[in-house]
Amino acid sequence: MKRNIYLISGFTLLLFVMSNSVFAADKIGFINTREIIQNSNAGKKAATEFKAQAEKKSAPLKALGNELQKMKDDLEKQGSMMSASARRDKEAAFQKKSRDYQLMVQDVNDDLQRREQEIFQKLIPEIFKIVRTIAEKEKYALVIDIATMPIPYFNKENEFSKKVIEEYNK
Repeated sequence: MKRNIYLISGFTLLLFVMSNSVFAADKIGFINTREIIQNSNAGKKAATEFKAQAEKKSAPLKALGNELQKMKDDLEKQGSMMSASARRDKEAAFQKKSRDYQLMVQDVNDDLQRREQEIFQKLIPEIFKIVRTIAEKEKYALVIDIATMPIPYFNKENEFSKKVIEEYNK
């Protein structure tokens, strides 16, 4: 009888210990890197610099675009009055400028995308370092970036992007 009581109490104790470890949910945190970059001081500064650089690079594009529009308007207005060879020459010049414009637009866009990636790659390690320290301090088992992964629902209590922004601004 004593043996059965010890066995039952042992199983009960074992069950109690196992149930606590099974049902103890690990803490999962959430961040939004896009929000952190947009709202942090370093991110705002980088965005301002990027915007200035984008405007500087797009100025020649606007000039060439205006020139193309003028050429097109001239072709439409004077096209019927021109000789066939003069019209062909103007159309060829317009098409050449149009191709140059498209290539220039593509080059500028590629350059701006590359610059944006450089900014992102510069800021992310610093942000992740802060995320890591906060996660370790607050005992998060996992941190998920909601900006890169579509998550249909998450508990807003565990989202700590604002804490990261505050620490990053310090």
